[in-house]
Amino acid sequence: MQDDLTLIIDEAADSMKKAIGHLESELTKIRAGKANPQILDGIFVDYYGAPTALNQVANVSVADARTLTIQPWEKNMLQPIERAIIASNIGLNPQNDGVIIRLFLPPLTEERRKEFVKRVNNEGEQAKVATRSIRRDAIESVKKLQKDGLSEDTAKDAEADIQGLTDKHIVLIDKHCEAKEKEIMAI
Repeated sequence: MQDDLTLIIDEAADSMKKAIGHLESELTKIRAGKANPQILDGIFVDYYGAPTALNQVANVSVADARTLTIQPWEKNMLQPIERAIIASNIGLNPQNDGVIIRLFLPPLTEERRKEFVKRVNNEGEQAKVATRSIRRDAIESVKKLQKDGLSEDTAKDAEADIQGLTDKHIVLIDKHCEAKEKEIMAI
């Protein structure tokens, strides 16, 4: 029984860490006015009929604070890359000069910054929902063990441990969101 409890708590902690890892990766995709190649993560290009990640068909680099350059490995990939960027709806217009594609990040207006902050808060809320869902599943597992003969005191202690894990991860989520919000609102 004790091994089962330890397994439930460890799995919950691992899942909560994954939820925070997902939040971090989503927050890196939200641009804060600085050019960052991770903005293009999640964009797939039609590479000879197969959807392929952009960074696997081209070299993505930062030219300066507001410019990304994309140099395809093959020249015939310029058009598909350009189409994929436009279709991705990241709010950037590719400039194709026949050799490389440049993405100019416009300076953020106050209104645009507030939109990004809303997106950050939405991502944070999704991470909190995922964490709470993990907590609910773990507590249900503890209650099943309790029906199978686990003592009530041990079950209550395990539920308290799970709640403590949840609280710790929710505070971490809030810290990530606050840091990203500061980064976005900094002029």
